[in-house]
Amino acid sequence: MPIGVFARRSGLTSSALRFYADSGLLRPAETDPVSGYRYYRPDQVARAVALRRLRELAMPLTAVGAVLAAGPEDASRLIDEHLARILGEAMAARHKAALLKSSLADVPSRPIAALKGPVLADAVEQVLTATVREPGLPVLGGLRLEVTPEAVTLTATDRYRLSTRTLVPAEPATATWAGTVGGEELRTAAAEIRRSPLVRIEATPHAIRLRRTARTARTAGEDQEGQEDLYCGLLTEEFPDYRLMLASLGEATTRVTVSKDVFLRTLEGHPGERITLRLTDHGTHVLPPGDGHPESPLPATVTGRALSISFELTTLHPAVSTALGPDVMLDLRGTDRPATIRSADRGDLTTVAMPIKQEDRPHDRHSHDRHSHGPRPDHGGHRPRRHGGPGG
Repeated sequence: MPIGVFARRSGLTSSALRFYADSGLLRPAETDPVSGYRYYRPDQVARAVALRRLRELAMPLTAVGAVLAAGPEDASRLIDEHLARILGEAMAARHKAALLKSSLADVPSRPIAALKGPVLADAVEQVLTATVREPGLPVLGGLRLEVTPEAVTLTATDRYRLSTRTLVPAEPATATWAGTVGGEELRTAAAEIRRSPLVRIEATPHAIRLRRTARTARTAGEDQEGQEDLYCGLLTEEFPDYRLMLASLGEATTRVTVSKDVFLRTLEGHPGERITLRLTDHGTHVLPPGDGHPESPLPATVTGRALSISFELTTLHPAVSTALGPDVMLDLRGTDRPATIRSADRGDLTTVAMPIKQEDRPHDRHSHDRHSHGPRPDHGGHRPRRHGGPGG
């Protein structure tokens, strides 16, 4: 086929095809010796598309050639290595940019808190499960950090989930401070934070500075302390008023206590994208995704009102998997109210998640009518099957 047709099928321009032919990555099947016109075979389209996608990843020509010449496993490994380099370079660039902006402001960093590295890393990864990447709303991908002399609180919300954890500082904080930190930068920094016994958090006008204490042995029995700093940028958008939402939750009408491991196995083995729990005085059952299958019992302790409630697995599983301790407690307030998910014996990590509308089931209608209270809210927005989110 002529170069113009091949260009349209592959998504590459004619000039790009000529460049890749000259570089040896994608030579034409035939070149007319008189006119110089280039022709390609249909079976070359797949290679051309792969080449284009690799270049969209900012992969250099030599690396592209290596990927195209490799088998599937080696090609995947080469792509992963390239992406790791890009992410590392991006993180380094963000750190340098934050440092530069701080120096331009001519304001010294201010110490705000000190935390144990592994504890802080765990909290960051747990709370960030409630974030989302949404164009135009970067704050929904951020983590709210609030420091008082007594506690450090980390909070995130995507408006349908909210996760918050409170930590006790390793040293008494000397100031009160609050800011919203870029979630992706914190997620990347968590691996480094985890390896540090102590992390000192300092605030600058545009970022937080994470001063890590690293130990490197010089001689047997002798340690030397050094510091390597990480920077995570601050977001300027206003964070949702999550404290008002938490204060307005109201009392739970149904409480469920269940083994975390058993609940996780149930969620991971469930075949559908959503899960419905039927909670009665006689026990807890997981409803199948369609009719014609028996309900599955879930060993749990239930107190309060009988209820049938549904969640998306992508909402419920992270909340359960990050809960602390061997048992998980669900405080439920009805089919259209936020549910609180936390450890049964520790209260420093709490997740609030919204249930979703249940599928119509003939055997559910009586229970639903009996336990519904008041009119249903309007389900407008980009997630029509959910009820109004915890963020309002």
